[in-house]
Amino acid sequence: MARAAVFDAYGTLLDVHAAVGRHAARLGAAAGPLSALWRAKQLEMSWIRSAAGAYLPFWALTEAALDHAMAVHGVTDAGLRADLLAAYRELDAYPEAAGVLAALRARGIPTAILSNGSPDMLDSAVAAAGLAPLLDAVLSVDPLRRYKPDPSIYALASEHFDLPPGEVAFISSNPWDAFGASCFGFRIFWVNRAGGPEEYELDRRATILADLAALPGLLS
Repeated sequence: MARAAVFDAYGTLLDVHAAVGRHAARLGAAAGPLSALWRAKQLEMSWIRSAAGAYLPFWALTEAALDHAMAVHGVTDAGLRADLLAAYRELDAYPEAAGVLAALRARGIPTAILSNGSPDMLDSAVAAAGLAPLLDAVLSVDPLRRYKPDPSIYALASEHFDLPPGEVAFISSNPWDAFGASCFGFRIFWVNRAGGPEEYELDRRATILADLAALPGLLS
């Protein structure tokens, strides 16, 4: 039985496309592609900088990735850029997220976030989504100056709860993140919200979920 539940934040508890969604009318047909590229470039930058030892805080990468996505799609509105970044600091939680966190804590399972996010952006997003009272810890990669899936990142959660990896449930919607956590030894739940094809051997490494709703029953 898992003795702690550790969640990725962006894409797992928080909807990364909600920022563009709030301003979709101003972007028109570019809204969906721009949001997808913003997220893809944000992750790519984190992997490259971590591998190169050239760390920048995740908020700086989020800004740079948005600038790239806007340039690709020919969007030059500085006011829209500011509004999109402000919205990213207050992303919507997925509808079931709060209830799942509350149910886990009611069963005596502590909850935490382990995220690439910078501490200030995590604090803002978690508070805006109403999740702060439902979390025992919000852990950022920032003190280590590297990004997932570096094994040292997953060790932050194991050390925080003073638990061996096998007693920690790790929940992520990102297959590369789920794979990295699996290699570290966590019990893995991959939230495949998009219904995408299996990746990284997750069909045997992870329990695959369509959303978070079933999680409390699987951990208690």
